[in-house]
Amino acid sequence: MAQVLEFKLPDLGEGLTEAEIVRWLVSVGDVVAIDQPVVEVETAKAMVEVPCPYGGVVTARFGEEGAELPVGAPLLTVAVGAVESAGSEGAGSSGAAGSAGALGSTGSSNESSGNVLVGYGTGAPAARRRRIRPAAPAAPVPAAVPAPAAAAAPAPTAGAPAGLSAAEPERQAGRAVAAEDMAQSGPVPVISPLVRRLAREHGLDLRKLTGSGPDGLILRADVESAMRTAEAPAAPGHVVAAAPASAASRGERIPLRGVRGAVADKLSRSRREIPDATCWVDADATELMAARASMNAAGGPKISLLALLARICTAALARHPELNSTVDMDAREIVRLPAVHLGFAAQTERGLVVPVVRDADSRSAESLSAEFRRLTDAARQGTLTPADLTGGTFTLNNYGVFGVDGSTPIINHPEAAMLGVGRIVPKPWVHQGELAVRQVVQLSLTFDHRVCDGGTAGGFLRYVADCVEHPAVLLRSL
Repeated sequence: MAQVLEFKLPDLGEGLTEAEIVRWLVSVGDVVAIDQPVVEVETAKAMVEVPCPYGGVVTARFGEEGAELPVGAPLLTVAVGAVESAGSEGAGSSGAAGSAGALGSTGSSNESSGNVLVGYGTGAPAARRRRIRPAAPAAPVPAAVPAPAAAAAPAPTAGAPAGLSAAEPERQAGRAVAAEDMAQSGPVPVISPLVRRLAREHGLDLRKLTGSGPDGLILRADVESAMRTAEAPAAPGHVVAAAPASAASRGERIPLRGVRGAVADKLSRSRREIPDATCWVDADATELMAARASMNAAGGPKISLLALLARICTAALARHPELNSTVDMDAREIVRLPAVHLGFAAQTERGLVVPVVRDADSRSAESLSAEFRRLTDAARQGTLTPADLTGGTFTLNNYGVFGVDGSTPIINHPEAAMLGVGRIVPKPWVHQGELAVRQVVQLSLTFDHRVCDGGTAGGFLRYVADCVEHPAVLLRSL
């Protein structure tokens, strides 16, 4: 007998609380194997394929592409054991028997892997997507489930394992409310069970609310707005007139979510918590450009300018480890970090992301070039994993690619410093006592004033500038 198990959006790590459905990889009626990716979601950090820990037949999906779900919300339900049932009842047919045999890896009704994210321990290969029509499964398999009715998940069968969320009293209550909503006036455009619970606790009728989300989806903000309206009493004998729309309310509203929302949160936190300061210097990069040209003319993989600047940064951090640290205000301690995990700003169609090169201080310029290329390609293709975007200890920001000379970088919290590099352009420069045209770059360092004073920051920046002007200086630290 098949059991219908509910798979919820798992904890994606790094404090992420929600994700947007980008693309469904399975449909209702498809057979899935254990750990097969079933949906592609976009978090505030990366695009992630989410594998299902159960094997069986997909009986329902929750949420259309583009919908945003909180962690813990239902993603889909799977009839575990339906494949075996279909295979046994169709044993007389070689095709049915073959299907059941080929999918034997789905395991028993109580089998699941416990894995939730591709790249974090999921090793089972994804089975090819197949579609079958289960013969009289224990639980009804709907042909399609509209996204707005997604919160009304199918109830588990009597044999469902204990501990499943479907057996929790609160979930059952939520489903009862959802069923009542649909019975009275059709599906209510709500996906999040948290929104339903909030409305229920405050006595709000979701059927009377107009959603501000895609296709009229009712969001938490809509419920909270209705709560404030209900709690604000009107003055006796007065009619409350609608206030004229302000310029802000008439303008286009763009939700701060996904990458843009993550950037907004992190930059706001950086400005709120870190007492930063910035110093800058102009440097003659003519010799550095010549050194790079000589390296690349010698053959082998090309060395990027960013890799040379990164190598200079790691050498400077070895001299000034205060800037490769973080501040623990709860313990009132500065934590100096043993390795340099170098983040670098990369502009993509999804927005600004900061991939991280692990152990940059132990890499050569050639190794750094290769890793920068790999991560940049992944960023542009939207295939960076959360691990590629976290754990940085220092950030290098080459905003010169945008054709600007200088900037005052905002520190990538919880790091302690960021080096900004402007464009390298021909400028008049005094060289060996004479005016000449040289390749000049502006370098900007923003640092956390809690970890060091201006002397340390100035010493770091001066060393970087000296290596840019005289690359031979770097040989002393190799």
